This record gives sequence, structure tokens and C-alpha cells, in this order.
Amino acid sequence: MHVAVAGNIGSGKTTLTRLLAKHYRWKAHYEDVEDNPYLDDFYNQMERWSFNLQIYFLNSRFRQIVDIRRRGKNVIQDRTIYEDAYIFAPNLHAMGLMTNRDFENYRSLFDLMESVTEGPDLLIYLRSSIPNLVKQIHARGREYENSISIDYLSRLNERYEAWVHNYDKGGLLVIDVDELNFVDSPEDLGVVINKIDAQLHGLFQD
Repeated sequence: MHVAVAGNIGSGKTTLTRLLAKHYRWKAHYEDVEDNPYLDDFYNQMERWSFNLQIYFLNSRFRQIVDIRRRGKNVIQDRTIYEDAYIFAPNLHAMGLMTNRDFENYRSLFDLMESVTEGPDLLIYLRSSIPNLVKQIHARGREYENSISIDYLSRLNERYEAWVHNYDKGGLLVIDVDELNFVDSPEDLGVVINKIDAQLHGLFQD
């Protein structure tokens, strides 16, 4: 069983991944944020470092997929390879922060990776409003995220909604996190787990 958690910056992906890994006793694969050598540079100079950052994430996520397939265990993944390719990279390209040449190179590499990978059995998408994202980003206090603009988050949210609307790689569960506090409220976490259980039972019956 391969479950993945998707969502915009600050939507709670990593926290929910950790909580679900503990509850279901799944192995967790986290997004490489703390050891990422490009994030600080990217947020200070997006146009210069966008391609480097996206290639780093693409490489990291593909390695996770290879590891997931090799181990054959129940796994939960913090963010998917699809979000990089369908949301973050094209957004940077559309904003003029990634050149045509770099974007075409990136897409060619992703297409090759996608041809030999499968989507997760279940994708959990955390839908969030911009004010909620901003609140969560400020609360966790990562210095390199201070320069993230509302416009940037809004563009990403629009792309997330379009991507999820057309998602066809496997099971999909959309959770609106604006009114859920699964960190501090066991009841809210229970609501999320009940929704996931219903989806997983459906997957097993198929």
C-alpha cells in the first residue's frame, strides 16, 4: 500500500504524514527540506535557482519511488513527484522564473521517470485557503519561507485545484483543512482517519 499526502506549502502535509505513519504503522518518506542545499538560495533568488531546486526535488522523489517499489511495504509519502512536475515547475515557468530551455529539459526528464513509475494507491489532498496557509507558514517560522508571497501561494493553489480535478493516477481523498486541527484535536484527527479508512476499504475490495 502506497499512500501519498499532497498539498500547498503550509497545508500540513508533513505533520499529517507523521501522524498517519504512527497510527497505521506505515513507513514514512518525508520531503527533503532540512538538508536541501538549494532552498535558501531559491527563495532569495528564484530565477537563478529554480531549475536546480526542481531537479533536486525530482531526483529525491524518484529515489523515494524506487525505494518504495523495492521494499514493497506499506508506505506514506510526504508530497508526490507529480506535484513537482504539474504544479511547482510549470508555475515557475509561467512566472518567468524558469527559462523555456530549462523547463523543457525538466519536463523531458520527468516524462522519462513517469514512464517507469506508478501513482500511489491513495492520494490525500489537503485543500487549504490562502489565509490558513499563511498562518501555518508563519507559525512554523522557517526563515527561508519569509519571502513567500501571497501571489505565489495563490498561483500554486490554482494549479493544485486544476491538477486534483483531473487526477487519475489512483484513489483520491480531498480533505478541507481550514476547519480541521488534526495536530491538537484527537477528534479532528479521528475524522481524517475515518475518511481514510473508508477509502482504504474501498481499495481493498477492488
